This record gives sequence, C-alpha cells and structure tokens, in this order.
Amino acid sequence: MRSFGYLALGFVLVMGCTPAAPVLPDAGEDSCGATNYAALVGQDATALEKTLILGMVRVIRPGDIVTMDFRSARINFAIGADETITRIYCG
Repeated sequence: MRSFGYLALGFVLVMGCTPAAPVLPDAGEDSCGATNYAALVGQDATALEKTLILGMVRVIRPGDIVTMDFRSARINFAIGADETITRIYCG
C-alpha cells in the first residue's frame, strides 16, 4: 500500500511539469485577433518588441493600474512576475 502513495506522488509531480495550455479567448470572443499571437504565450515580454501588431494594444504587468473600459478590438498582453507573457485576451 505504501508504494501506491509514492506512485501517486510521482504522478502529481509529473503532472506539475507539463506545460499549461495558453490562456486565449474562445473563438466567439476573439474580436481582437488574440489567437493570432498564441505562440507568444510563455515567451519573454521582449518578444512583443519584435512583433508587428496593428491596432490597439495594452501590456499589463503585475501591479499595473489599468482602466476598466472594454474595447473589443484591443489586445491585452498579461505579463507575469517573471517577465513572460502569461495571457492574451481582448478588451
């Protein structure tokens, strides 16, 4: 019975190492074309400097103060504390 506990612990540890799916809007909610930039999720924030994005863009870092207005054509890039792109969404 004790070996089952180790097996379960190993499974949990391995599952924690699998990459998470990119956080992107659903196809019906993608009014800004965020899914076109899905490959940027997980990359360093400096990757945005090399990407041509026409239209409204907002880069949001931890602790940033942002307006609550919703603009369906605006692409928001959420940057994590480790300076990687964690989420891309419209609004």
